Amino acid sequence: MIHKFTNKLIDETSPYLLQHAHNPVEWFAWGTEAFEKAKKEDKPILVSIGYAACHWCHVMERESFEDEKTAAFMNKFFVNIKIDREERPDVDHIYMQACQVLTGGGGWPLNMFLTQELKPFTGGTYFPPKPSYGKPSWMDVLIYVYETFEKQRDTVEQQAEKMLEYLGRMDNALIKIENIQHTGNKIVSENEIADIHKALKSFFDTDEGGFGNAPKFPSAMTLKYLLRKNFYSTDKEETDHIHLSLYKMIYGGIYDQLEGGFARYSVDRKWIVPHFEKMLYDNALLVQIYGEAYMVSGDEEYKRIVDETLQFVMKEMMTNDGGFYSSYDADSEGVEGKFYTWSKEEIEKILIDDAAWFCKVFNVVESGNWEHTNILYRNVERN
Repeated sequence: MIHKFTNKLIDETSPYLLQHAHNPVEWFAWGTEAFEKAKKEDKPILVSIGYAACHWCHVMERESFEDEKTAAFMNKFFVNIKIDREERPDVDHIYMQACQVLTGGGGWPLNMFLTQELKPFTGGTYFPPKPSYGKPSWMDVLIYVYETFEKQRDTVEQQAEKMLEYLGRMDNALIKIENIQHTGNKIVSENEIADIHKALKSFFDTDEGGFGNAPKFPSAMTLKYLLRKNFYSTDKEETDHIHLSLYKMIYGGIYDQLEGGFARYSVDRKWIVPHFEKMLYDNALLVQIYGEAYMVSGDEEYKRIVDETLQFVMKEMMTNDGGFYSSYDADSEGVEGKFYTWSKEEIEKILIDDAAWFCKVFNVVESGNWEHTNILYRNVERN
């Protein structure tokens, strides 16, 4: 295939970077060449971070990074760097922290603007091509950052220095505890633990499980912490919430009812509509929590989920030489969740006489339960 554009990412090995090798944006990989170009041409740096299976990374690429007018502006006024977060988690961690400080949230694609010394001064995640979702357009962001960098350089430098200092304090807070085993001091007091649990309870969704509102992540490590704590010191409210959360997830669309395995998160509060990519690390963490929940409760449903999830991982995410793929793409053949959704007609053709009960169990309807198609989920509640 003949491509109109080819940039420096064509020489990379990362699948994510290669996805952007034919964008009209003049992408660089993270490295000295890009850094020196920014200093020589006195330009701010755009660092755009994502991964191969990320749906919104694909969306932003189609909407903005493949648009020639947008790319021309980026090429003229910025040095543009693409990073695969699975290849460089160290770089991703730094700039994700900065994004969370600036915006109160994070995610991918992560788009951060840096000084020529690689210090972040502003940024965010996904930006649409036109103002929507309560966000400015990507072009509006680019124009604002460029004009601010040109006309208010001192402000930009001050913001970057403050950000660097703040990130440094965050890192230092994690390493100040010294000689704990020698002094006998506790890491946290009983009162502090009580405060932690009070804070966690304030985020319990007592109707649908999990924490907070949509979008809703499995929060496997938090659930595992609560499960282990309650093994030694039972709090009925916490115990009930652990099992409510685990059951809501395995009956929801976030769990693949046919093939096994969990999607990365749920778009809605009720765990019905998944963000369809499947991550290896999410499934590893969830196998642990369901396995430990089975050890504590003896609930066979938890054992089933562990078995099915591990079977999925070995079948679909394990390489022939014993390695593992890190993720499953949210998009299939250019369509979000194509292989995870079904029309009622498709199911009736495949299952014939068994279609009626299947549709009843998995909430399949003629009009579709999501964007004119059906995500499979169950209504069964835990006894």
